Amino acid sequence: MKIAIDARLYGLENTGIGRYAMGLIRGLKSIDKKNSYFILLRDKYYYSLKLPPNWKKIRAEIGHYGFLEQYKLPKLLKALKPDITHFVHFNVPVTYKEPFVVTIHDLLMHRQKGLAATTLPAPIYFLKRMGYKHVFASAVRNSVKIIVPSRAVKGEILNYYKIPEEKAVVTYEGVDELPTVAADEKILEKYKLSSEEYFIYTGNAYPHKNLERAVEAILLLNKRSEMKYQLAIACARNVFVKRLEKTISRLKAGGFVKNLGFVPDSELGALYKNSIAFVYPTLSEGFGLPGLEAILSGTLPIVSDIAVLKETYKDNAVYFNPYDFSSIEKAMEDVLAMEEGSRVDLIQKAQNFAKGYSWDKMAEETLRVYESCVRLRQG
Repeated sequence: MKIAIDARLYGLENTGIGRYAMGLIRGLKSIDKKNSYFILLRDKYYYSLKLPPNWKKIRAEIGHYGFLEQYKLPKLLKALKPDITHFVHFNVPVTYKEPFVVTIHDLLMHRQKGLAATTLPAPIYFLKRMGYKHVFASAVRNSVKIIVPSRAVKGEILNYYKIPEEKAVVTYEGVDELPTVAADEKILEKYKLSSEEYFIYTGNAYPHKNLERAVEAILLLNKRSEMKYQLAIACARNVFVKRLEKTISRLKAGGFVKNLGFVPDSELGALYKNSIAFVYPTLSEGFGLPGLEAILSGTLPIVSDIAVLKETYKDNAVYFNPYDFSSIEKAMEDVLAMEEGSRVDLIQKAQNFAKGYSWDKMAEETLRVYESCVRLRQG
């Protein structure tokens, strides 16, 4: 087979989708020496990424969600003549009519509506939302198969779109142990944190991440406790972080909440390991990778009791009601009250579980999807 992968979102700077693209490509490189691959990359990785002989890099300095993507990308792909193309995000050009697979990571924007969820002026927001709905529906309708990271996302797609159940295929993502390049003490000193005196959140500050209730929870915990704890938020600065900072100021929580800014993977593992727990108050996710990273780094996740996280973590997390900050605070108290031996046993059990999520396994399942698509097209 000749397989094209649209990996323009490759790289950690593109958050979860970028990490997915990296894991997919690494896994396919590891397991498949037979098929030929074309990988579409933007300049940053086109010039730096090393690939085996059966892979060919294609320069695709084409931005996302705009006219050039709709116009230039189909021409570029058509010239390659792949048997199947894999788009790792929903932004498939509506004019692309060759056989393709699309990965749908979540349906967050189907539910998250309104100006509070955007930084755009109202006219541009509503225009872009119309474009989003059209492009998304086209990708779902015209794909040969849809890859999703969880049964929860599959269920959502089947609720929104009239497609055969077998068209959507679940392939769970992998997780990596985070590297360490410096002593824990130096990293903690850099961020002005003390071991086992803080809870940590990593990700972004979009409204659905529900960080305001986590802030209210740490305030309540500190009112009830003689010991004072911090909530450390590892999140690159943007307009949503600025909104969160206004909330922190309004709640007078500045003494208990520390925004660390962007934290590289090389330091994140130490921050996870030395935390009391990883706090994940999200209202909506596609999979829940950060909690698995936290587990492998040596801490417990306390997370929202939403269906997708229960599917991903099973009984290897402490759950709370994300709509009630007192429930989040109770989960924090429960972790603090654990005997050390019980905590260590629970973390070890969770780590053994998390190691079952493998990029190679995901790549094998994805390759089977490619093969099934080609068979379907051949009749």
